[in-house]
Amino acid sequence: MGFRPIANTRSATGVTTGKLAIWWLLSSEIVIFGGLLGAYVMHRIGHPEWANQSVHTNTMLGTLNTFILLSSSLSAVLAHREAELKNGPGAAKFLGLTILGAIGFLVVKSFEWSNEIAHGYTITASTFWSFYYTAAGIHGLHVIIGACIMGFIAYQANKGEDLHRVELVGLYWHFVDIVWIFLFPLLYIAK
Repeated sequence: MGFRPIANTRSATGVTTGKLAIWWLLSSEIVIFGGLLGAYVMHRIGHPEWANQSVHTNTMLGTLNTFILLSSSLSAVLAHREAELKNGPGAAKFLGLTILGAIGFLVVKSFEWSNEIAHGYTITASTFWSFYYTAAGIHGLHVIIGACIMGFIAYQANKGEDLHRVELVGLYWHFVDIVWIFLFPLLYIAK
């Protein structure tokens, strides 16, 4: 019998250690994004002039990125399904599609930011733009981290190893999507 990591064999609560760990991580991330978004909403209520700033965000590119992230969430679900069927290469393929979604999101975001910065909407232009770049930047960092972790897990899954991790990275990815679902209307639609 080979080595089996404690994260997928041990359970004191009925939930595997790995799944419990990811839920703890996501709980801490909720505190970070919750605080940031709460501060944004409070400042937005107190500063109606922000509507003049937010009108310069690119709603079409924000909508495209929403579509990309939601599509990548679907491929994460399909990866999980393949992992449950013990099809490691299939799970790896769908994780690869999820990674492509992450890359697509970042490419669109880079075009968007380049255009905004070229028009003088920088992080120092106003408090709105400070919140915008901070919130979207932290989210983008989470997209990069998720894609890197998915690449490692896809490599293992392709060899049929540690397929339980596909679900764990999927939970993280769904969190990244949910955060965007809050960011998109706050930063792009609420003019």
